Amino acid sequence: MSETIRVLHVLGGVGLGGAESRIMDLYRQMDRNEIQFDFLVHSSAMNRRKPEFYDEDILSLGGHIYVLPKFKVYNYLSYRKAVRDFFRQHHEFRVVQGHMTSTAGIYLPIAKKYGIPVTVAHARNAGVVKGLKGIATRFFRRGLAQKADCCFACSKLAGEDVFGKAAMEEGRVKIIYNAIDAAEFTYDPKVRAQMRKQLGLKEELVIGHVGRFNYQKNHPYLIDIFAKLCEIRQNAVLLMLGEGSDQENIREKCRMLGIENKVRFLGNQRRPQDYYQAMDIFLLPSFFEGLPGVLVEAQAAGLRCFVSDTVTREAAATELVTYLSIEQPAGVWAKQIAEAAGYERQNTFQRMKDAGFDVKTQTTGYRLFYERGDSSGL
Repeated sequence: MSETIRVLHVLGGVGLGGAESRIMDLYRQMDRNEIQFDFLVHSSAMNRRKPEFYDEDILSLGGHIYVLPKFKVYNYLSYRKAVRDFFRQHHEFRVVQGHMTSTAGIYLPIAKKYGIPVTVAHARNAGVVKGLKGIATRFFRRGLAQKADCCFACSKLAGEDVFGKAAMEEGRVKIIYNAIDAAEFTYDPKVRAQMRKQLGLKEELVIGHVGRFNYQKNHPYLIDIFAKLCEIRQNAVLLMLGEGSDQENIREKCRMLGIENKVRFLGNQRRPQDYYQAMDIFLLPSFFEGLPGVLVEAQAAGLRCFVSDTVTREAAATELVTYLSIEQPAGVWAKQIAEAAGYERQNTFQRMKDAGFDVKTQTTGYRLFYERGDSSGL
């Protein structure tokens, strides 16, 4: 029996996020006797790191979780030392796949120096946060396309943003869509009825959103849209899945607008696919995205989706997606949502699969890449 191939995924953490969820979807599909995933995450408290959402799943699947200190710019030298110390001790990985591109220009060359055969920089997002953190991210990403053996991106927009237009035009970036287990999200009227009963919903118009409570997702504008919708449809309800640092501010905004009884903060859920079934409309007015997995999930569930026009068009695998500008008054979004509410929900599984968004199909290509370094199947 040949030795198991070990692949190291480098991330900020393994909480419930888009990149993390897509990696876990892929991980579950792998034959782990052949290919095993490990994870290198970042924490301010390396020896006292709190378990995150996917810790238990990773360990149960046979993976290891290693920890580096968080990169804060001023600790550049100590961060480099920690990376060197790690790869000096760990030579067991065939591939190191860096999804944390802000510091991939540091850790991938070091991994290569210490004998890792294949290094990958994987762009999972397009855009950066405002302020000094965003400026620092841009600075440390410079020349990243030359510092990795392979460059992957979830969309053209993400590829250009992280690796630059020249790298894209030269064909040095491989576009790999964020695939999901599409069958798990396929519209099911029985599950819909069960979930709506469980949530105490009857004839309500249910708006849904899934995402971390942070700047990128533009929650204040989302709440403005929903408040305007409530003026048109008094029976509207908003389900919000996710957690994050901005959550309390959004709760306070709901209280100020007098809609707190119509908004449900449901936190992180192990089976988000069940909650998509209960929804009628999916809302994603983000400032920026790479290729949002939640939009792929919503389409797989047959939902009409209203998203900002900053989101890449590659995410629209179906005709269910409507792009609108976040520069418009929130009432414009609310009016279009209200008008679309009477559509007929459909099974979109085959369309999602044909468009390249099913992880079971994508797994074959990844397996060949991890085994042979051949990305032609991706």
